[in-house]
Amino acid sequence: MTGATGKIAGASDRVVGQPASLRVNDQLAWAAGLLREAGVSSPLVDAQWLLAHVADIDRGRLVILDSVDTEAVTEFGRLVRVRAARYPLQHLVGSAAFRTVELQVGNGVFIPRPETELLAEWAISVAPQGDCLIADFCSGSGALAISLATELPRARLVAVEESLPALMWLKRNVAAQPDSVADRITVVHADVTRGSDVAKWLGASSCDLIVANPPYVPEDTEVEPEVDIDPAEAVFAGVDGMSVIDPMVSVLATVCKAGGQVGIEHDDTTADAVAARLGDGGLFTGIAGHRDLAGRPRFATATRVEG
Repeated sequence: MTGATGKIAGASDRVVGQPASLRVNDQLAWAAGLLREAGVSSPLVDAQWLLAHVADIDRGRLVILDSVDTEAVTEFGRLVRVRAARYPLQHLVGSAAFRTVELQVGNGVFIPRPETELLAEWAISVAPQGDCLIADFCSGSGALAISLATELPRARLVAVEESLPALMWLKRNVAAQPDSVADRITVVHADVTRGSDVAKWLGASSCDLIVANPPYVPEDTEVEPEVDIDPAEAVFAGVDGMSVIDPMVSVLATVCKAGGQVGIEHDDTTADAVAARLGDGGLFTGIAGHRDLAGRPRFATATRVEG
């Protein structure tokens, strides 16, 4: 690697404390230690992702790789230091894994979280196996819409997003999919809290299933440093975390078929509030809460009643 001064990158270009060794195990041990000290929750995994990224290989191949070249080691050291400053891993490698798909992410779009995979898993388990219409409200990067279209080959998806920066990433991710998937996803610019907006794209009682991962964190909540990089409008939702979910439920009820189902991801402090909102007016029945792998309330599901 040639730097701005034209010199060849070498040991002097590495960050302070980084070993001179080119061996994979030595570099990973150093990086994992540094990230652990910085409070990163998965230090070794993050180190592996970063080293695989600079080496341009799949992470799984690191186990058979003995060493990397000097250029890769230099870039690895730089990325590890940035990650230790709690800059999101996904922004550093340019992508985020979600179930079976890989999504491009960056400034302006919420990074999909592993917890949301549980909502996707539920949706796949209850979706009609034949032709059906599924809406993804607050689609963001397209994680839910794209994973559902990938795993439900006869489903049509409508991915609804209001943020223009996020919409750019959503369109990019849909376009990157095989035609067999991309052709079944319609990207829509609309506010999910405004029925008139959504009605331009989804008719009354048209959806068999709706999933939503809206902004839901109460605005005074302390969050991890990485979350501060996400767009605030994709994370926070008023004092109680319900400023999007409250008006969205009425829109869900309008576009969901009788007998159709909805799933809404929510903050772990608002499970009761979301269940109560779904129960308002007798629009939904079978309201159930679901916990994530850490045992925290994570999403609520319900079935649309007749009328």
